Amino acid sequence: MKVLAPLLFLFAAADSAVGFTSISSPSISQRRAASLLRSGNDESESSRGVVSVDVSDLGLTIADLEKKIPIHNFSVESSGYQSTSRLPDVDDSGCYWVENPEDLDVTLCIPGLRGQPAEALSVLFSTTTTSITAFGRIVWSTIQMGISDTDDCTFLTLDGEDGVPIVQLNIRKRDLDERWGGFILQVGEDSIL
Repeated sequence: MKVLAPLLFLFAAADSAVGFTSISSPSISQRRAASLLRSGNDESESSRGVVSVDVSDLGLTIADLEKKIPIHNFSVESSGYQSTSRLPDVDDSGCYWVENPEDLDVTLCIPGLRGQPAEALSVLFSTTTTSITAFGRIVWSTIQMGISDTDDCTFLTLDGEDGVPIVQLNIRKRDLDERWGGFILQVGEDSIL
């Protein structure tokens, strides 16, 4: 019953955009059906794109449909690609991110790191930036789309194809359930790549 109420709420909310009639009480549905049978003209409503739904057997009320959907029962995951280059005309799609309500999983394949051994790379985290170092020198950095909890951020470096190392990050969000919509807000000016 609890699962059906949010789904029906979404169905009812879509009614004005899609052309469905609102979910109504059984008495109204019964009267509408009776009037259609009497008139014998069920073509008129179907030609206008109106669909009538009787949900009386579900035992739901309008109050059930107006309840807020609890966010803790759902998990929405989004993902995408972003460029790791400072140059606006270059889209290398070197950043693949997957966002969850609590954290971001980021995979970086930065072409400018070609030839650098994965073991020589490290990552520095702050609340608003992430920096990659090679042999202790910052070679790439970014301003993040949101604020992270630096105590729960981790990284892993791997050897990649064509000599481009792979840097995997897990960035814990400080404000849980806040949507970032990506990882890179801006590539840092100190990046030498």
